[in-house]
This record gives sequence, structure tokens and C-alpha cells, in this order.
Amino acid sequence: MSFETISIATDDRGVATLTLNRPEKHNSLSAQMIAELTEAAGALGADPAIRVVVLTGAGESFCAGGDLGWMREQLAADRAQRMVEARKLAMMLQAMNELPKPLIGRVQGQAFGGGVGMMSVCDTVIAVDSAKFGLTEVRLGLIPATISPYVLARMGEAKARRVFMSARIFGAAEAKNLDLAAKVVAAEALDAAVEKEVRPYLSAAPSAVAASKALARSLGPAITDDIIDDTIRRLADIWETPEAHEGISAFFEKRKPNWTVA
Repeated sequence: MSFETISIATDDRGVATLTLNRPEKHNSLSAQMIAELTEAAGALGADPAIRVVVLTGAGESFCAGGDLGWMREQLAADRAQRMVEARKLAMMLQAMNELPKPLIGRVQGQAFGGGVGMMSVCDTVIAVDSAKFGLTEVRLGLIPATISPYVLARMGEAKARRVFMSARIFGAAEAKNLDLAAKVVAAEALDAAVEKEVRPYLSAAPSAVAASKALARSLGPAITDDIIDDTIRRLADIWETPEAHEGISAFFEKRKPNWTVA
């Protein structure tokens, strides 16, 4: 497999490290990255030699959310095209969530918006104690729609509502309290902590691991096609509001939107 926005390295134990590799863009989710992640999830899931997948980012950020170029395109697009693009993201998240391998998040830096969504599709997440997090969509007049089924499944409604609609930035300790991260460690301890999560799977039967993961997912909160379709519709609806146009325009014009109170 050859990719431009991600990389995959596999060791001789069958541990694949899937790296979001746009450090100059803080690993923001572009259309190309979304497509490549979808392809990678399919390939890794189908490869019997792969025992565990570690998801991480290159550079100082894990994933800063949606790519700015992609957002500009959405501002100019019509409803149908926005729904097409939202569905691509939704299908990528679904593919990652249903990956029939253990997926361990190695969060070495900040995660906002879609980056929180990427954390939420991991089976467990180890984060550095210096990382910052946030669901910042409402600052732009938007909603965290496409990622919402996974964020709510990870945090639960009560905890998610603490951060889901405030755009508040929070630290790693709170991310752990919200169940977004399972462990928080110093940067120098990150790789050892990830390795500690990886090792038990190397003694477990791969097919049984896959079946157990599918069982857990089937018994957890429902993330059906109808629910995914509803999130896409809600996102398309919000894009058509005056607030969304004001919020996105203000962001690109480097000014505060008109609803901001000093």
C-alpha cells in the first residue's frame, strides 16, 4: 500500500502502526486522508498477519479536526455535495470502528473535533499528559454530527454533554475522566505504555479477539445506518444556517463571529 497522507509500518510481530502523516497541517482530516484511512482500515482488517493496530500522529498534533481547505470547499458546496463529503467521513469512522483488530490510540498531541472522533473509534487510548482536547465545532456555528455516535458511545451521554456543545478546551486528566483516554502518561512514557497495551493481544487467538470485539460492539450503543444517515442530514441542515456561514466566514477572516460576548 502506498499513501500520501498516512503511513503504515508493521513489525515482525504483526503490530501495525498507522500514522496520520500531515504534521505541517496538524494531521487535519482532508478528503484524501479520509479516503486513505478508509482504504487502510479495509486492508489492515483483511490481513491475517496483522495482530494489533496502533493509531498515532506525526508531529506535535494527533489530529486537529477538519482540514481548512475542505472546510472552504464545503462553504461553497451545495447540500447534496456536503452530504456526499460527510458520508465519506462517516464511512471512514465506521470502518475504523469496526476494524476486526484491536485498535490502540497513541495520542501524542492535541486532538480537536474529528480528532476526538478518531480517538473515540479506538478500543483504548493512551494520551500524553500535555495534550489538549476539544469538540470545537459550535465555535464555527456547526455541530459535531458525523463523529457524534462514536463520541457518545465512548463517553456516554452524561459525560459527553459536559464538553459536546461548549467548545471548551480540556486537558488530558479530564479526557481520562470523560473516558476518552484510558491512560494518561508523560511523553517519555508513552511508547512503553502503548507496548503494555499491545502485548496481551499477542498471546490471544486473533479470530477470538475479532469475534469478541464484534460482540462488544453489538451489545453497545447502536450505531446503525439510520443513525449515521441522521447525523449526515443534521450536518447538512446546520451548514445552511446563517450561523454556520457567519462562523466559517469569521474564522477565515480572523475575526470573532457576531454572537461572541466579551
